[in-house]
Amino acid sequence: MAEPVISWLLEEENPSVRYLTLTTLLGRPESDPECRSSRQAIMARGAVARILDKQNDDGSWDVPERYYAAKYTGTVWSLLLLAELAAEPDDPRIRKACEFILRHAQNPESGGFSHTASSRAGTGLASGVIPCLTGNMVYSLIKLGYLEDSRLQRGIDWIAAWQRADDGEGILLDDPVYRRLRSCWGRHSCHMGAAKTMKALAAVPPGRRSPAAAQKLDELVEYFCKHHVYKKSHNLSEVSRPGWLKLGFPLMYQTDVLELLGIMAGLGCRDPRLDDAVAVIEAKRQADARWLLENSNNGKMQVRIEQKGNPSKWITLKALNALAFYRGAK
Repeated sequence: MAEPVISWLLEEENPSVRYLTLTTLLGRPESDPECRSSRQAIMARGAVARILDKQNDDGSWDVPERYYAAKYTGTVWSLLLLAELAAEPDDPRIRKACEFILRHAQNPESGGFSHTASSRAGTGLASGVIPCLTGNMVYSLIKLGYLEDSRLQRGIDWIAAWQRADDGEGILLDDPVYRRLRSCWGRHSCHMGAAKTMKALAAVPPGRRSPAAAQKLDELVEYFCKHHVYKKSHNLSEVSRPGWLKLGFPLMYQTDVLELLGIMAGLGCRDPRLDDAVAVIEAKRQADARWLLENSNNGKMQVRIEQKGNPSKWITLKALNALAFYRGAK
């Protein structure tokens, strides 16, 4: 890792990247004075502060009822972005946003998260529960301090019970949940749902995973190993989705090869089937040892995140973390 690149990542202009560089790439403890000051700066200036400035009084963003439908300015997407940017969980505004989502998006019967709320009860409709949304909200709530909350635990249980990872070779059970969500669980499980639910379960500390959640996580890891992360498992000469090879941040309900490889690295997964994905990331390194932002939702979110086509601190940090694990190994 070239020293100029690390110095670039540590610039105070982006406090979230600075904080995550210190803690994830350089291994500094949370108690380190620089880590503490960087975490405080996240809430005071930069993207997190700008997002929070636009928050409604009830904890939502945009039109409250369109918490999911307002892509990507609604509450679901704003909360996910705050989690990715390492917002401070104890901030009252963050807690209010989390409570809004738990109150209006979670389906009280199943524990999954729904894209539509009941007009009568105001809680998530069972008919709107989908895997990618449930994965994103479980991930966000864990990152924002809700791991021990019983409502969050029910979301984890939903993933363990319902997320498929059989790569299309299994028999789809004749259950109302599966019949209702053919787009998510057709003959082949939706890759985005598998990606986001794997990301959510990976965010649960190993010692806190139930046997069912641990087993489901293992199944999802194997699912993506079969695909060499980004290929068609039944024809490895073909790419599953060309867009997965364009690196972006934030990805919202989409995913890419770097996000998935980063999850695998965080889980300590070493498998030769991941070598192709590692090579993709290495090949995208620029001459100045940085990576470009190739995919962006700028203009659709509450804030802009970097500039498409330019060197990206977010992509560079994530790539360096992944390569430190896979290429730093003996």
